[in-house]
Amino acid sequence: MHNHLREIYTQRERMGRVIMIIVFVLFNICSLSFVNSVSSSALSVGFYDESCPRVEDIIHEVLVKKMSPIPLNITIPGTLRLFFHDCYVQGCDGSVLILPTDDNNSERNTSINLSLAGDAFDIVDKAKAALEKECPGVVSCSDILAILARDAVHWWEGPHWEVEKGRRDGLISNATEAQLLMPKSDENITTLIRGFESIGLSTADLVTLSGAHTIGFTHCIEFASRIFHNDTTLSSTIRDKVILSCPFPKIDRNVAEALDQNSEFVFDNKFFKSLRERKGLLLTDHVLAFGENGLSRKLVYRYSQDQELFFQEFAKAMVKLGRVGVKTGNEGEIRRDCKKFN
Repeated sequence: MHNHLREIYTQRERMGRVIMIIVFVLFNICSLSFVNSVSSSALSVGFYDESCPRVEDIIHEVLVKKMSPIPLNITIPGTLRLFFHDCYVQGCDGSVLILPTDDNNSERNTSINLSLAGDAFDIVDKAKAALEKECPGVVSCSDILAILARDAVHWWEGPHWEVEKGRRDGLISNATEAQLLMPKSDENITTLIRGFESIGLSTADLVTLSGAHTIGFTHCIEFASRIFHNDTTLSSTIRDKVILSCPFPKIDRNVAEALDQNSEFVFDNKFFKSLRERKGLLLTDHVLAFGENGLSRKLVYRYSQDQELFFQEFAKAMVKLGRVGVKTGNEGEIRRDCKKFN
């Protein structure tokens, strides 16, 4: 009887500990959600109406000047990709813009970010310099990048949306963290969904934001295994085409191919059509249409049939992405130079 009572007590004690752990986890999740909602609510479209009313005009002028000599260059998709890489790690706080130093190996220096377009960093720096002349120390680098991402999409005939502003620049930029967190090009749909959920984005957001690949480029090394191992999930037509620019076994890491082989210089829904035809170069794109998630497959089909729907949902998803992990109020800083902490 004594042993039986002790066993009951032990079971109750264990159950009590489990309940305490669950309560602790739920409390922290709720607290984190509350903090994120408070931070996000501090953003507003008219944040700079008083302090720097021409902020969007100035940034657009820099974009036009940058693009005018060569309108179909890599600045546009590079800027959009830069914004995503920034928001996915540490939130939308400009941490990806920081140059590495002897004391800090920043996000920008991690292997997964080394392929980010130099022109994308350059246009952020040019926009910051122009704004520092007009309203010094006012506009954050993270807000500049968010506005440029929107303008980049619209430049190539994509949707337009109102950009919420008021982000402050983060004080942490770590290469190891970025390498660990950023999605890899060979991940399955389940892993991709979990990654997006970890930053507060849904399966629908994953599929919708992947539509940015309609104007994106990827380096040969990212899909080499698919073309050189005769991956039957990849269209033989596309394989025969891209293998000419990505010769095996010596792969030039500087050579890139368009993710949308149908219309790489127009923001449209043809990327989703190409996925359904097994023409997605990256495995992470292919699994959107042929992976195990029914919602993902359904959205690929719907977007391939309805460009207006894709545009509407992409605009909403970009606004949602721009709220991830933002720093507002007294958090972070307003950098005077986007490449380094103040």
